Amino acid sequence: MLQCRAVWRKLAPLARTSSTLCRKNAKKAVLKCESSLRPTQRVHASSGVPGSGGQNLLYYLLVGGSVLGAGAYVYNIIQGDKRRFQERMSKLAARPSQETAPSQVEPTEKTADETTKEAAPVSESVPAESTDQPPTAAADSGEAPAAAARSEIPSHAPYLLIGGGTASFAAARSIRARDPGARVLIISEEPNLPYMRPPLSKELWFSDDPHVTETLRFKQWNGKERSLYFQPPSFYVSPQDLPHIENGGVAVLSSKKVVHMDVRGNKVCLNDGSEISYEKCLIATGGIPRNIQAIERAGEEVMKRTTLFRKIEDFKSLEKISREVESIAIIGGGFLGSELACALGRRAKETGLEVIQMFPEGGNMGKVLPEYLSNWTTEKVRREGVNVMPEALVKSVKYQEGKLEIKLKDGRQVRTDHLVAAVGLEPSVELAKSGGLEVDSDFGGFRVNAELQARSNIWVAGDAACFYDIKLGRRRVEHHDHAVVSGRLAGENMTGANKPYWHQSMFWSDLGPEVGYEAIGIVDSSLPTVGVFAKATAKDTPRAAAEESGTGIRSESETEATASTAGVPDKAPSVPRVPEQGEDYGKGVIFYLRDKVVVGVILWNVFNRMPIARKIIKDGEEHADLNEVAKLFNIHEE
Repeated sequence: MLQCRAVWRKLAPLARTSSTLCRKNAKKAVLKCESSLRPTQRVHASSGVPGSGGQNLLYYLLVGGSVLGAGAYVYNIIQGDKRRFQERMSKLAARPSQETAPSQVEPTEKTADETTKEAAPVSESVPAESTDQPPTAAADSGEAPAAAARSEIPSHAPYLLIGGGTASFAAARSIRARDPGARVLIISEEPNLPYMRPPLSKELWFSDDPHVTETLRFKQWNGKERSLYFQPPSFYVSPQDLPHIENGGVAVLSSKKVVHMDVRGNKVCLNDGSEISYEKCLIATGGIPRNIQAIERAGEEVMKRTTLFRKIEDFKSLEKISREVESIAIIGGGFLGSELACALGRRAKETGLEVIQMFPEGGNMGKVLPEYLSNWTTEKVRREGVNVMPEALVKSVKYQEGKLEIKLKDGRQVRTDHLVAAVGLEPSVELAKSGGLEVDSDFGGFRVNAELQARSNIWVAGDAACFYDIKLGRRRVEHHDHAVVSGRLAGENMTGANKPYWHQSMFWSDLGPEVGYEAIGIVDSSLPTVGVFAKATAKDTPRAAAEESGTGIRSESETEATASTAGVPDKAPSVPRVPEQGEDYGKGVIFYLRDKVVVGVILWNVFNRMPIARKIIKDGEEHADLNEVAKLFNIHEE
């Protein structure tokens, strides 16, 4: 403050002198123009001494110096901006030559376009963005990386799904439904996009298209054609673009395998050494087809002539083999083995192919169906042209004189050209060790809670999940519908739903278009069962049911609300009767009991009634007369 006062005392006389000079000059100018000037009041006039030239010179020097300094400052700024602008323009002009330089120096290296074309199959089908779009601000400044320079494998994915099957696809759809901007990355060992597995042993074998192995399109039992894939390639985004797309999306990283999990660091390591970090992770690795020891010990020649049926490549290979060889033997009497036997048996009638099915049980699907129904099913498979050999336990296999020789424990021998092992699935739990995840010792698979959670940010779904069913206890299920239901639930819980597994998934099997069944809950032939049957009509077949409902793949689409309105009819037909041995089991309902409570239901050639069965299991009540319960399914309707 004191300094300001001192400065003012020095400058005040100068200001007053300047005011006086301005007034005199203005007066002279007015008089020359013969105009009058309003006199200035004395209080506003300068009191300084007129003609004090020294002070005026000092004032001019101060003002001139200030103006000159400001001009020099502005000039320097303009020159600096101009120099930086020229440097930036020269860099931009030199960029194209830098990008093309590697291809000129090293012509053997792939260009950016070639690298993009050889990326995962998903990226090939993603529509190119329009070049008419104006460049973004980041692109103008040169800070955004070029699309060709983006890594094929993103370093981070908020939602990482390990496994490219049904469970992962269902989870991805569920995540995107609840979080529309989510970025979801699916890592798949297979080169294909997510697809459904049931048609590989069912509808695809009944196709009339000679190019079915290429198109992978088939007619469902209702006559409608569809693709094996859940969605076309245009549904997905490329892994390279996933981190940069504003609204997120689903990307599939094909032909890659996760070999290590760092649970603490929230990242995984791939088989090529790449690392991907995540915020939430789903393990849906499915399973690996089991083999029998007799085949594994037989050597390379036997293994080359053995198919472990699971993937698209297995279908393509077996379909080709079935047209080239004279005989195929199927080991296994469960769902897959019986479906393949019926499919190949139908072809045997046309081409003369010999189809043999062998298994240790007493009849087809002997571990699931009651003995009387298993025996009836075996006869049905035989009528399809299959040589069924029950109670056949393989002792050894060898390749001799161009044929596979199978020796059974009871002394029987079988000669064939090719083997198909359909003896179950081994859950893929290789990541348990590196991830510190628990594997169930009884059922196999990753042990998770009712919310399918293995860790705070890790979930498991599908065949690899050993989950806690709040109605039926701890279980592990290997069916398509369970993969859909568990994958969908895991996706919801990954976005904060915190729902338990309560919706009982169903599964189905078709022995061709004429005989099929749907099941739910625990269906084990070792449990007590009660079966109620009726005579079938022309509409009681998988084909007729599909035509009536308009659906092909039977799944979890039926809702619990449908069953809640069901009730015992007031006027029921005659009391249902359990058929005797040898009768035709046209259609019916089989109840599986544990402690007198229904824990499983099979609907034999009865369709579109699964919500009723689901509600019966959910209620968990003890029923004194299951004949009355069977009336809910209207099996006696004509």
